[in-house]
Parts: sequence; C-alpha cells; structure tokens
Amino acid sequence: MIRTAGEHGLLVETGSLELSHRLDAALRARRPEGVVEIVPGPETVLVVAPGADRGRLRARLEEAVLRERDRAAAGADDDRPVVTIPVVYDGADLDSVAELAGISVAEVVARHCGRELVVGWLGFAPGFAYLTGLDPVLELPRLDTPRTSVPAGSVAVAGPYSAVYPAASPGGWRLIGRTAMRVWDVAGDPPALFRPGMRVRFEAA
Repeated sequence: MIRTAGEHGLLVETGSLELSHRLDAALRARRPEGVVEIVPGPETVLVVAPGADRGRLRARLEEAVLRERDRAAAGADDDRPVVTIPVVYDGADLDSVAELAGISVAEVVARHCGRELVVGWLGFAPGFAYLTGLDPVLELPRLDTPRTSVPAGSVAVAGPYSAVYPAASPGGWRLIGRTAMRVWDVAGDPPALFRPGMRVRFEAA
C-alpha cells in the first residue's frame, strides 16, 4: 500500500525490512524524476518528491515494489555491498556480556564475528546504524544506567542489535570492543559509512 505523507511525500508500506532495502536500492539506482529524498524504515520507504507528478510517481513505485518482491521471491542474487569492521574486543562490558549470556569471552567474540549482519536503518545520532541479525545468545538488555559518554568507535550490543558508535555520545548499549574504522565523517561523501541494506562483518583485530 502507498499512502500520502505530507505535502511532498509518498510512504510505501513494504511489510518487511528486506523489501524496504531492495526498494531503497532500486530507487537509488534509478531515481524517479523529482525525488529528492528516500528514507527506508523497517517496513516502509518514504519517498519525498516536491513538485513531482504524484500519480506518475505512485505508479512508478507500485511497479518497483512488484518487481523487487518478485526478485526476492525468486532468490535473486544479493548484490548489496559488504563492509568488514576490524574490532579489538576489550570493551568495558565484555566480561559481563559473557556472564549474562552464559558463555566464555572467547565465545562472545566468535559469535559476534560469526554472523553477517545487515544495516537495518540509521537513527539516534548521525551515522548510527542499527545492525540486525545478531546471534540470539548475545541479545541482552541495555544497561540499567546509561553512560554519560561512550567513545567514538565503540562496538556494542543491545537487544537484537549491534552497533558502532559514530561519535562520542551518551549511550546505554553494552560495550564489547572498539574499532579504529571511522563510520561517520562530516567531510566524507557520503558522511556515513553505513547505508540501509549494507551487509556487515566484524573481524577480531
């Protein structure tokens, strides 16, 4: 279903994160005329197009949804980019994560590195990506008392997600390591390393 969203937007209800990512990638590869912003969410994609012919754009979006749904059903090759993040696993909460999960520290590292995660969406802070697909054993609640400052590059887990803090900020996620790779650079083009749908692998440095 496609709904009107404000004066210039259309909201596509995809029903799944995978279809949101596929539609987002397809629209960015062949951006419809007049579209200035594409914002994927867990089960939606917002398309902003001031001054565009809304009827024509709606038809274009309907066609794209059907095409990407068919490609997903057919198991079309996953050509989303992959980025590898080197991590030093020495986070302040690493021992407590192991204890709460009922496994060793080495197993925490192995499980965190052993899965390919996917950037679900960005939020909370510029460049902060919610990485989906975390090993269920590492799904732990946030800290009862958030830290007032978490260093940039901190690698963390909370609930069903993992993340890399793009800049120093308050945060309540459990810190398991750190990376020297910059995931947010205001001078970069684009400034954020992560994009919705991107596949991510962590690697012990």
